[in-house]
Amino acid sequence: MRKTILFATAATLIPPMFSLLEREAPQPSAAPAPPAPATPKAESAAPAIQSVTIVDIKELPEATQTQVNQVVAQRGDAGLQKLRSSIDATPKVKSALEAKGMTSAQVIAASMEPNGSLTLITKKAS
Repeated sequence: MRKTILFATAATLIPPMFSLLEREAPQPSAAPAPPAPATPKAESAAPAIQSVTIVDIKELPEATQTQVNQVVAQRGDAGLQKLRSSIDATPKVKSALEAKGMTSAQVIAASMEPNGSLTLITKKAS
């Protein structure tokens, strides 16, 4: 039951995942940026990735598969490439995929929970 709830919410949490992976991915720069001063009212940072779960879209309930496919279609190729680039630039996520014999090219969606649990939804090439 928990898994179904997780996957049902995965489709709604996919867009926030893009910004999280971008923040975690190292950005090339000409000069290192000075550290920002700590302020008591600073915005809370996105949770660090604590665990990575990889699920094939076919393992999801049919209704969730439909939701995921709709989000993927709305996001388009540019959004998908951005997600995959972010994954490749995040060593912890990339190595979790490699451990399953997969690459970012098979990832179609991602969801991040507040507790640091990252779920990647994959689709095998047809």
